[in-house]
Amino acid sequence: MQEVMRELVGAVGDGERAGLVTVVSTFKSAPRQPGASMAVTQAGEAVGSVSGGCIEGAVYELAQEVMDGRAPVLQRYGVSDDDAFAVGLTCGGIIDVFVEAVDRTTFPGLVDVAASIDEAEPVAVATVVAGPGPVGAHLVVWPDRVAGSLGGERLDDAVADDARGMLEQGMTGIRRYGAEGERRLDDLQVFVQSFAPPPRMLVFGAIDFAAALVRVGRFLGYHVTVCDARPVFATPRRFPDADEVVVKWPHDYLAATQVDSRTVICVLTHDPKFDVPLLAEAVRTPAAYIGVMGSRRTHDDRLARLRAEGVSEADLARLASPLGLDIGARTPEETAVSIAAEIIAARWGGSGRRLRDTSGPIHREPLASDAL
Repeated sequence: MQEVMRELVGAVGDGERAGLVTVVSTFKSAPRQPGASMAVTQAGEAVGSVSGGCIEGAVYELAQEVMDGRAPVLQRYGVSDDDAFAVGLTCGGIIDVFVEAVDRTTFPGLVDVAASIDEAEPVAVATVVAGPGPVGAHLVVWPDRVAGSLGGERLDDAVADDARGMLEQGMTGIRRYGAEGERRLDDLQVFVQSFAPPPRMLVFGAIDFAAALVRVGRFLGYHVTVCDARPVFATPRRFPDADEVVVKWPHDYLAATQVDSRTVICVLTHDPKFDVPLLAEAVRTPAAYIGVMGSRRTHDDRLARLRAEGVSEADLARLASPLGLDIGARTPEETAVSIAAEIIAARWGGSGRRLRDTSGPIHREPLASDAL
């Protein structure tokens, strides 16, 4: 996408118009995922790919038509497996692509989006791709601001709220609304493309609770790593849903891996020889959440050991232990839901109470202290 973006910015900067083809949804087997893009310049050069070659010729022609004045269009390609060669989509899948013309007028925020991508600043672009609205309109969403409009304040607010949630998880896809942003309706389709890697979930302790937490973390969109110093337990076979399984002393791994303000750390070992050096390292990171399993008595002992290591009270206050929300969880799966609920509440400033017992907005803005 960076190569495609550079081509688009170059064309727009020169006062030209370019065609942009973006995969917005796929069904069955498809060669590229939503977000895959191809740019077509006025000189006829194509950069990027939306299907690995299957339908590039067809979308290239469509992009030229849009550059010549045709309205932006949402186009579906794909037929049954038996007849796939008829249109070149040999995988037998279905691809929906959105084709639009990009210039200084149609996408004035393009340069800012490109700058954010280059600077690794999370940014999402929401585009109306179908429905009773200004098809092709763009809303650029950052964690702390927006630019552009999809045609109405209520719609912009609803989409920005959802886009920030998707951006937190590095998710890209279609969201449906009413013309005024009603989530109960689906007549207007908005494609939200997140330019951010998925956040990381670091799970320390290769136990049965970890296996359940890995599944929930993966479902929430995290890139999940399981780490344990014991090779007999830390195996891909025991954690098939993890993105990676690492056999290493936890504190050594944490010191050497990338941790940012969206990373969540879950320590499930409840063994001082692992926990103390690991947590002393964890509180020095900008991690958004540090949860630690164990009883209250275990945690009191853990705090005393960490104080003896020179960890400050401010850093100790960052530890969520016992981790999770009080939902009466018993099984590993229920405990994983409890932990995930606390992580979500910490991200958005939720109270953890039943919604029927609260008042005010259901959807919250991120906490000012959060960099999530």
